[in-house]
Amino acid sequence: MSGRHDEEMVAVSDTQVTWLTQEAYDRLKHELDELIENRPVIAAKINDSREEGDLKENGGYHAAREEQGQQEARIRHLQELLRSAKVGEAPENDGLAGPGKVLTVRYEGDDEDEKFLLATREEGASEGDLDVYSPESPLGKALLGAKEGESREYELPNGSTQKVTLVKAVPYAG
Repeated sequence: MSGRHDEEMVAVSDTQVTWLTQEAYDRLKHELDELIENRPVIAAKINDSREEGDLKENGGYHAAREEQGQQEARIRHLQELLRSAKVGEAPENDGLAGPGKVLTVRYEGDDEDEKFLLATREEGASEGDLDVYSPESPLGKALLGAKEGESREYELPNGSTQKVTLVKAVPYAG
């Protein structure tokens, strides 16, 4: 069972394309470059700590190793993200829900509309007052490809179902 789940995850990430503004791409590329430049600093920290003796009781060594692991994971994540990113290609103003669009929705039983950007966390990192929902979230998956006026359902964390109607979908104008 778990092997099959892993294959599905790989298939999803292989075909997933992330839409990034030029600004978001440049910001993430800069972060990636800094992380790569910082690799020798982390390696030196590990070596210095290693020379302090007994590794079992060496907090500095273990902290440096953990920091290195986190940085390497972030480097791999950014490399994958930037490799598959489409830069600066604003989505069409076609009224369909998709990544890079500001969606206005109304939840069943609610009187107020809610507005958010459908994008990855990295894209939405500096979007100010606008909430950001991932296309991979239950709400994001439910709305992908929806037309204005169309209602969709998705499952909430508590197991119940929520109905949501797409009121408007417009390209994010940065």
